[in-house]
Amino acid sequence: MSTNSQNNTDSQEIDLLQISRSISNSLASFKYFLYSGIRFVINNIILLGILFVIGVGLGFYMDKTQKTYDHEIIVTPNFGSTDYLYSKIQLLKSKVKEKDEDFLKAIGIKNPNSLKRIEINPVTDVYRFVNNSDKNFELLKLMAEDGDIKKILEENTTSKNYIFHKVSFTTSESTNDDSTIKPILEFLNDTDFYRKLQKEYMNNIKEKMVSNDSIISQIDGVLNEFSNTVNSSSKNDKLVYYNENTQLNDVIKTKDEMVQEQGDLRVSLVSLDKIIKDNSSTINIENTESINGKMKLVLPFLFIFIYLFIRSIVTFYKKQKALNPN
Repeated sequence: MSTNSQNNTDSQEIDLLQISRSISNSLASFKYFLYSGIRFVINNIILLGILFVIGVGLGFYMDKTQKTYDHEIIVTPNFGSTDYLYSKIQLLKSKVKEKDEDFLKAIGIKNPNSLKRIEINPVTDVYRFVNNSDKNFELLKLMAEDGDIKKILEENTTSKNYIFHKVSFTTSESTNDDSTIKPILEFLNDTDFYRKLQKEYMNNIKEKMVSNDSIISQIDGVLNEFSNTVNSSSKNDKLVYYNENTQLNDVIKTKDEMVQEQGDLRVSLVSLDKIIKDNSSTINIENTESINGKMKLVLPFLFIFIYLFIRSIVTFYKKQKALNPN
């Protein structure tokens, strides 16, 4: 029993000794590495300084001359043209990727070389989506029972039914409305089918407004006649009996609803003047993501890293050559 205990004690002492030696070796290696690094920097301080200054200077120049700009257009596809809108943007995206300058110039883009990216994404607005239709609310409830509500809101079949969509594109130089925004919008609105649909839709709205004005005028006539009758009776000091069957309250309510509808129709005419209606646009937002605008910080360390990498490869090759002279 005592022998086993003695063996365990000796084993633990050996383990501790090995751990202590390992730590000492690691510290010695770290000190040597640190010393070698400091010595290398001191011996090559001039070259490293030159590389750093060149990197900073070149970085400032690139940050000043090679900028990237983001642009956004918020649009509303009217007359059920959402799928059409996405297909047109997909076509533009493929032409930009192929660098088809002839096509881009043909649709009116002034500097096709500067256009680097274009895409479209829905503007997630679930509250407007739900308030727009009771059926949308019920559909959303039904779909949410079988899956993640966030995923459902963002998936293609749901998101395409949102009212607003964001067309975003990137250029390598600043731009303006005439150079890019207007040509893109004209390209999106260039469709005979939806132009005919728009015409009929607008005619229907205008006919509806004329009909509503006529009905409102008739209601006003009924109300004026009733008012005149009441005023005439009050002057004659006679009692007037109001028959509830005339449903005067319903008449007034109907007029109020039709006036509200007329206002809504006038507002809708403003947004229906285009098939793809542009609601707002923001241009020339300087992109500072990733290394954009940060080359003055990246290049100095990149040059030094490349130098150290090459120096390490050369040193390794010399050592291997010394070990294997043949």
